[in-house]
Amino acid sequence: MQLGRVIGRVWATAKSESLSGHALKIVQPVTPELQAAGRSIVCTDWASAATGDIVYWSRAKEGAFAFTPGEVCTDATIVGIVDVMRVKR
Repeated sequence: MQLGRVIGRVWATAKSESLSGHALKIVQPVTPELQAAGRSIVCTDWASAATGDIVYWSRAKEGAFAFTPGEVCTDATIVGIVDVMRVKR
């Protein structure tokens, strides 16, 4: 899993039928210090995250596991919202 910040939403007029009813969010990957790290990515949203939320997300096959037993055509999924984070140095 990776950390990210939700920076926006995606509205799609045409998408896979398996994505019907699932929100799509734009996530900016971040470091533990919450600095941007790489390019933003579109994720399906299993956790109902809002813009600005710090989230953790999964990529590849694991991205679809959140929707089991259903089958959702996704490569990245927000699986949780971070409430508190402590980074030890």
